[in-house]
Amino acid sequence: MLSAMNILAVGLNHRTAPVEIRERFAIPAGDISALLDALIGNGIIREAVILSTCNRVEVYAVCPQAAEGIQMIFGALQKRSGLSSVEKSHFYIHEFPASVQHLYCVCSGLDSMVVGETEILGQVKEAYRLAHAARRTGPALNKLFQNAFGVAKATRSQTCVGMGSVSVGSVAADLAGQIFGDLSNRAILLIGAGETSETTARALQERGARSLVVANRSHDRAVALAGSLGGQAARWEEWPLQCEKVDIVISSTAAPNVVVTKCQLEEVMRHRNGAPLFMIDLAVPRDIERDAGGMEGVFLYDIDDLQVIADQNLATRQKEIAICQQIIRERADHYQTWFSANQARIAQCPTARELDKLLAQSAERKTGLAPA
Repeated sequence: MLSAMNILAVGLNHRTAPVEIRERFAIPAGDISALLDALIGNGIIREAVILSTCNRVEVYAVCPQAAEGIQMIFGALQKRSGLSSVEKSHFYIHEFPASVQHLYCVCSGLDSMVVGETEILGQVKEAYRLAHAARRTGPALNKLFQNAFGVAKATRSQTCVGMGSVSVGSVAADLAGQIFGDLSNRAILLIGAGETSETTARALQERGARSLVVANRSHDRAVALAGSLGGQAARWEEWPLQCEKVDIVISSTAAPNVVVTKCQLEEVMRHRNGAPLFMIDLAVPRDIERDAGGMEGVFLYDIDDLQVIADQNLATRQKEIAICQQIIRERADHYQTWFSANQARIAQCPTARELDKLLAQSAERKTGLAPA
């Protein structure tokens, strides 16, 4: 008698494991195929997909016996990364049907560090593509992952869970777009070379901003950062001159006092012929004199302003979670019905290992290496 199939989701993520644990188990794309082979090698696991990102490592597997499948997964991880009992405690295990809802939540961005983010969907699609190309998926996971992609589309089209930027850099880039419209060919000046200013600059570049200049007290640091961003470095004392030429200023220094005064900006604005200047002050304490924000043509935001907007956007996303969860429950119920009704067919399908053997035998016959 054929055993009923189970679907497992075994993994760890940013909620269950610190980065030093996650990086131990991160799997480069080039190693995915070999680990898939190890998982399905003895026939216990019939189908498998491996998802590995900076925030999570997960194995989705179809097998007749959950206990044997879980043991197989942990055995493969132990062989690869030396899994200890302490590290094992960071992993979660979901059996069918909880595993289905978990995947749907992952694809919809509900299980992400930033709720509603869309990058994870592309990562799951790539994980599935690799497993499918290696013939390590079958009817159960093929339908499950295709359905999961449909769920992600539904949660985004029917709710506002993905609307509104929730990082300081992205909020700044959105505000720049509101001021200038198209950011193509808009120029950026970085005053200081902090990590947050670099992240914000990259967010602006992703939205079309091109020309970039970095002015920093350490010129070597300015040269290094400008190089990584595809920009140019300027001497520290040249920032007022550069400020006359750009559209967006991001300031993030470690100075104990104001670096950019209202008086200096008045001189800068006299040379700009009325062109607006968007200024983002990410420093604590602040780099730019607060009164400068009252000047005509100057749009000044500090890190608290941006964080308030980000928090408001996040709160909006949080309110949409309940709607997303309802969509996920309904879609999971549909898959559960299909999976339960097709247990026999799924169990009878050749495993990836069996298919490999059949293909090898076929190749041998064609080359005359084995009897027909």
